[in-house]
Order: sequence, then C-alpha cells, then structure tokens
Amino acid sequence: MDEFHKIRRLPPYVFEQVNRLKAQARANGADIIDLGMGNPDLPTPRFIEEKLIETIGKPRTNRYSASKGIPGLRRAQATYYARRFGVKLNPDTQIVATLGSKEGFVNMAQAITAPGDVILAPNPSYPIHAFGFLMVGGVIRSVPIEPGPSFFHAMERAVAHSIPKPLAVILCYPSNPTAVTADLDFYKDVIAFAKKHELFVLSDLAYAEIYFDDDPPPSVLQVPGAIDVAVEFTSMSKSFSMPGWRMGFAVGNERLIAALGRVKSYLDYGAYTPIQVATAHALNSGDECIKEIREVYKKRRDVMVESFEKAGFPVPAPKASMFAWVPIPEKFRHLGSLEFSKLLIEKADVAVAPGVGFGENGDEFVRIALVENEQRIRQAARNIRRFFDGAEKTLHNVIPISAAG
Repeated sequence: MDEFHKIRRLPPYVFEQVNRLKAQARANGADIIDLGMGNPDLPTPRFIEEKLIETIGKPRTNRYSASKGIPGLRRAQATYYARRFGVKLNPDTQIVATLGSKEGFVNMAQAITAPGDVILAPNPSYPIHAFGFLMVGGVIRSVPIEPGPSFFHAMERAVAHSIPKPLAVILCYPSNPTAVTADLDFYKDVIAFAKKHELFVLSDLAYAEIYFDDDPPPSVLQVPGAIDVAVEFTSMSKSFSMPGWRMGFAVGNERLIAALGRVKSYLDYGAYTPIQVATAHALNSGDECIKEIREVYKKRRDVMVESFEKAGFPVPAPKASMFAWVPIPEKFRHLGSLEFSKLLIEKADVAVAPGVGFGENGDEFVRIALVENEQRIRQAARNIRRFFDGAEKTLHNVIPISAAG
C-alpha cells in the first residue's frame, strides 16, 4: 500500500534503527550506556515540583487552559528575557507558550508556509528544523551550521537562485548537534541580510543556559530591530531538567507570533494549567538551579573529554549545549555514522546518535550526549577502549577490512 503524501516526504528515521538495536541489546541483558538521545537525566528541581503539586489542589485548574499560555506565564517569560538578554517583550502580543520548542517550530511552519516555499536550514541540524517545513510542503535549501563567510555565501546563492525566493532562515546556536556557538556580531549580520532580502529569522535557543565559558549565548532579539523579522524558540527542557513537562516559548515579531497563536488556537488548549503555573515559578525564581544544572554538565563534559581521549576517541570540548560533536575515528570512517553507531552498541554497549540523522553533512560524526553521570561516562570510555583495542578482529566479523579501500 502506498504511503500517505506527507509520510513519503519524510526520510527514514535513522535514530529508530539505533533505538531498535539498543532495545534488543537490553532485552538480551546488556547494560547499555545511553549517550544517544538528548534526554536530561537530572531531576526537575524540587521547588518546581512543589509548585505543581500545590496548584493541582486548587479549584478550576483541571479545566481547559489557555492555548497561548496563561497571562502569568507569558509575563514570567517576558521578565526572564528582560533579565537575561535585556530584551523588552510585550507578553500579550510577542509571546506564545508552546508544548516544547519542537511543537512551536512545527506549528510555525504550518502557520507561515505555502507549498513550494523555500526555507534555509542548517545542515547538520536538529531534524525538526527541516522536516517541520517539509511536512507542510516547504522546500529546504541547506546552509552551513558554522557561523562565518560560508554561511553568508550560501544564503546569497539561495536568494539569487531560489524560485520563489526564500521565506525564512533557521538559526540554532548553541547548535544541536554540533555545539557550535554564535556571537552578537553574527546575529547583527544575519538580521541585516534578512531585512535586505525580506526573510524571516527563526532562532532555536533551546540551549541558551547550558554554556561552559564566561560568555552566555546571546539572543538574536538583542540586535536592534531584530523584532521586525525574528522569532525565537526556547524550552524549559534543558535549562530546568523538565523535558517531559513539554513547555517552551516562541517570542518576537508580532505578526509571526499572532500567526502561530492562531494555528495553535485550533489545535490545542495549551499545557495543563498547573504545569504552566509551575513553569512561571521556575522562570521567576530559578536562576540558582540553572547554575547548578550547568555545573553538572560542565563536569560531565570535562570527564568525557579526558576519558575518551585516553580511549583513543578524541572529543572536541563543546563550549555549550549538552552534546559533543565527535569525528568518527579514521579507521571506522568508511562505515558511516549509522554503522559505526550500531557497532558501538554491539561491541562496546554504548549508544550514541549517528551524525547522518541530522543531515548528510553529519555522516562523518556522531553526537554524544552528556546524559549519564561521570562514573558511567568513564565506563563508556573503558568499553570503547576495549572495543578499539580488538578492532581489527571485530571489524573482520562486521565488514571486510579491504572494503575500507
């Protein structure tokens, strides 16, 4: 039977192959150290849970909520942006609460995209950046994820040669999966380019609070006049260890926010009210717990860089995000990232995310998430070292060495 049109537009979900292998190994008794999915393992701070529990007991909180977010939640997000970025937002017209940043991206795509519209998306990048638009009939043109001259050359080529001309460009810094960061000067150049060529700018800032040096990642909305063309998506998932709560935000340009709010008003009634109340409490009171969470990831990053180096699998130290973007060792590179990731599960009991799942430009890399404790990260390194030490024999069992050619 033929697949439905929208399903046909989606490529095979390569992470599913790794997940299947991981589940099978666990069913056979293997202790898989899972560094694949960016699923925070830290507990949600207790003061947020307590606010949720307190609110559940109040009358009327079990009724339909507000699709664009209750007023107190939108005010809390406006206060957070003013405190963190020095950006002034109108909570009534420039902020919509979303069910995580992923849902926000997909519904923004639904709101603004006509069939055939061209979207500029980084490659490699988080899959929903491209596929949210593909599902609604958009066309993706790739731009590099590294901020710099090649990024702008790609944008210039796209504007010159795309018919119709591009509708929007997607930014993601700190990047998932590559952990690369961008500075305010880069954002200024992007906004100037977008205004000149009448593009919207859609910025994914989900990892704004997970950074490891003295320079916190900026918001694109810090650029004067950016609000004329830009919307930014943030999430509670990583900053506050709240991935299952499904709370995020879209903020910025009033026209785009109104379009997103209109679509959402037909599709959902917003998150459960106690979740929204607890989220507002987190935003208003949670700066200290963000620092503690950040410190945990920094320690894990340092342990991973040190222990994987000793294992013969050098990890470039990420400046931000909860991921490392790691080149596949030379002797395994011919396998590609999916086969290498499968090998790590089968031979080292370690799960990572194949880079090709984030775009074809990622196929010589794997993404390793900082979602296990330091002891488990060291164990993963030891397992990988053992696998590498016996790799000649192992590879003969998997693929002929001559195939490396």
